[in-house]
Amino acid sequence: MSDKVRIGVIGVGQIGKVHLDRYREVAEAEVVAVADIRTDEAQRVAHANGIPAVYEDYRELLARDDIQAVDVCLHNRLHMPVTIAALEAGKNVYCEKPMSWFYGEARAMYDAAQRTGRMLHIQLNTLYSAEARAAKRLIDEGHLGAIYYAKSSHYRRRGRPWVDGYGTPAFVQKESAGGGALVDMAVYHISRMLWLLGNPPVLSVSGNAFQMLDNMYADRRASGKYNVEELGMGLVRLGGGITYFIEEAWAIQAEQSDGDRIFGAHGGLRVEPLGYFTTLADMELNATFDLKTADWRWHQCNPLEAAYDHSQRHWVWAQLGRVPLLDTAGLALKTALITEGIYLSAHLGREVTAAEIEQAEPEYRSRAAATRP
Repeated sequence: MSDKVRIGVIGVGQIGKVHLDRYREVAEAEVVAVADIRTDEAQRVAHANGIPAVYEDYRELLARDDIQAVDVCLHNRLHMPVTIAALEAGKNVYCEKPMSWFYGEARAMYDAAQRTGRMLHIQLNTLYSAEARAAKRLIDEGHLGAIYYAKSSHYRRRGRPWVDGYGTPAFVQKESAGGGALVDMAVYHISRMLWLLGNPPVLSVSGNAFQMLDNMYADRRASGKYNVEELGMGLVRLGGGITYFIEEAWAIQAEQSDGDRIFGAHGGLRVEPLGYFTTLADMELNATFDLKTADWRWHQCNPLEAAYDHSQRHWVWAQLGRVPLLDTAGLALKTALITEGIYLSAHLGREVTAAEIEQAEPEYRSRAAATRP
């Protein structure tokens, strides 16, 4: 077996450049080609990174037999067609989050990977933090007891793409992104929570989505054609009797949010910064951890610990057979079911079941207001 994975990157925009930077940290990764409809930018990026081949049409990249893996770094609504084409071309695929803008398309991607027998990996970088890995240890060893409640609460005070100065208009348009804060940021926290909880089944979702704030520059609102939510929230009934609350805001008139927390019969957990809360000898105990030392020890004593430092290294090492691939595709698919459930619940004005979400057609999204009630 080769000690290198030959990779082609499709899309060299903002996210594609981040992925290329990460691959430089992975000795076993060899990026041999890039594709982008902006040929001049693709050539510039390829030259800066020592990549020998540039294509305008990604299908020419997929036709190469010497490329084992493809990294899809395109806008959300292009993830599904390009990923499926790559899988059917015999490539393993790494796709940027969200898996897709719509649950049905994410399901098609997952099914295509199963049908072709190729690896499908989704960029869920919050799984790889030292805090997340330590939290997983605490849960798996039973220190929380029976888990019954979890929540993810994350705010930016004023951090909307484009209109607040970051990113491009494509981030805030349904036509390219499919959604706002839920598909841009909440997917990170939902997927990590599902991973920590063991990816339980989704039973039902109730939620809403808003674009309410007026503190937006008029020229940026107009040029961005901003028509996605800045705030999304949901209440999810999960298998095993777990209730999960989510709120995610690009912008909100509030102070610090509460982060990711999990509550069990024996103890509670805060993921970042890592904290454990329990009752010991009839006294309430708040515990912190020497995570820096523990993580150093894990790396020194387990040569494979580095496989979980970040998503690209894990992806490459899994293809080389060094570690099993985390089921990021399964986690991302369940995440898409939850975000779709919030959008559908907001559209219908009621709680929706998992079956209703799975049967939804994308046309309702174009009819649904993302914005002001």
